[in-house]
Amino acid sequence: MSDNFTIEAIPVAPLRIAAHISAEKLAREVDSRIVEFRKHDLEVLKKKYTDSVLLRDFAPDSFLLDLDCPRFGTGEAKGVINESVRGVDEYIICDITNYSNTYKVSGYVNHMSPDDNYQDLKRIIGASIAKAHRVNVIMPFLYESRQHKRDKRESLDCAMALEELVNMGVENIITFDAHDPRVQNAIPLNGFDSFMPTYAFLKAIVSRFPDLKINKDTVMVISPDEGAMGRSIFLANNLGVDMGMFYKRRDYSRVVNGRNPIVAHEFLGSSVEGKTVIIVDDMISSGESMLDTARNLKERKAKNVIVCCTFGLFTNGFEKFDEFYNNGYIDLIVTTNLNYKPEEIYTKEWYVEANISKYLASVINSFNYNISTYGFSNSKKIQELLSKLRQ
Repeated sequence: MSDNFTIEAIPVAPLRIAAHISAEKLAREVDSRIVEFRKHDLEVLKKKYTDSVLLRDFAPDSFLLDLDCPRFGTGEAKGVINESVRGVDEYIICDITNYSNTYKVSGYVNHMSPDDNYQDLKRIIGASIAKAHRVNVIMPFLYESRQHKRDKRESLDCAMALEELVNMGVENIITFDAHDPRVQNAIPLNGFDSFMPTYAFLKAIVSRFPDLKINKDTVMVISPDEGAMGRSIFLANNLGVDMGMFYKRRDYSRVVNGRNPIVAHEFLGSSVEGKTVIIVDDMISSGESMLDTARNLKERKAKNVIVCCTFGLFTNGFEKFDEFYNNGYIDLIVTTNLNYKPEEIYTKEWYVEANISKYLASVINSFNYNISTYGFSNSKKIQELLSKLRQ
């Protein structure tokens, strides 16, 4: 049964999930969850609605569409949906960070880039938008979300992408932990939702440290930079613990790889000595800044350093993380299953995955019922978990 189910609602249209090849694993898990929800929901709705037309195609064995994005020898592609989507409520899931899939260009092998995955997303939209009742896009990692503001003569890629999608006819864009949710200002009259995995982080931490006592004397939340302050304040307030932050001191006289290099990470906050510190951010890219923050905290005599990030990209591989774990600078890294990661990561002692599949399934289910997602409160679930831990 979905967390936000109400017997007063019926679907706006038959539900279908269009899984791009970049998000097939996640989509299968989400699909199986919704199938479970609907089996229960169907028994409830049958008692209320005797008209079978209202419940047409309500609980099939799978909601996944049969689709493909084949490529020509030049590398050009097209989106193909191999079954009818007339009148359906379609949810397209695409992981734009998945680089594991390949295609050939004149015999050369290319790995799928975020641009390639985004273009395929538009192809799937183009193949179905004219017939579907409603098309919704689920991009867990929002395309170009790191290029969300203009400092000089720069392109606003994320804003342009959002405008492009709604101009194609997409009604709702669903993402997780947007780098800066204010980017939705580019499409103020359209649906944009950014959900947070905070509760899943806490569950993963408790699974690794079941004896952890969460109070002001034992736990502290750390923001690795100014941009993550909101996430850290939210978690610290819900846990009832103190918060500290780092800010990046940069050398503004030089530009390296398009950015001013970081000179040092300066800490603002009370003592972390003897405490378990939880660092919260939206992503781990190369991980250099995060690892530097972790080492700084251990040098300040923190007991445990736990890193929680929604997206584990690990663009420079795992070698540095192994080194820091072996040297005692990090104790645990938690990321979600919302983006692709090499299978190797699941062998790492320092890693735990926070599974968001049920959460995303509940979101899709509620959208399909056209009911509020207000009930998906991280705060409420965190308080319930804390209450169980105290007992």
